[in-house]
Amino acid sequence: MITEEIIKKIQQKKGDYPVFRSAIMSALHEIQNTEGWLSQESLYKVSGMLNIPPATVKGVATFYHMYRHVPMGRNIIQICTNVACMIMGAEKLVDLLKREFGIEAGGTTGDKRFSLVIMECIGACGTAPAMLVNDDFHDNLDEKRVMDILNGYK
Repeated sequence: MITEEIIKKIQQKKGDYPVFRSAIMSALHEIQNTEGWLSQESLYKVSGMLNIPPATVKGVATFYHMYRHVPMGRNIIQICTNVACMIMGAEKLVDLLKREFGIEAGGTTGDKRFSLVIMECIGACGTAPAMLVNDDFHDNLDEKRVMDILNGYK
């Protein structure tokens, strides 16, 4: 549910742009940062607040991989499986996560502790494999290091 506080923040952000449609991404970020994901209701709310068609908002929200369209866990593991990471063992790390936490790509653990997202590229080819946990970057990964890192997230 979008609170009055979120609405106020979006209204303020709207004033930062000469054209309201330019505030779409800021509005979506604001909602996702507070709610954890973007519901259909939130997309319609942004559409109304910015006076732009719902299809335009949905187009932006679905184009960018950073937006979530289902409720997520408290900690989002984004692991790169692109060529460099794959060659350096990312697939073994994905298998580890599936085995240890019982989650598939796009899934969330039963206790809502983790969600697993497969990334196409994280931009760390020289120190592959790499992952993000929430906003924290980790590279030079192996199975032990991944488990040590994830044990720090509750």
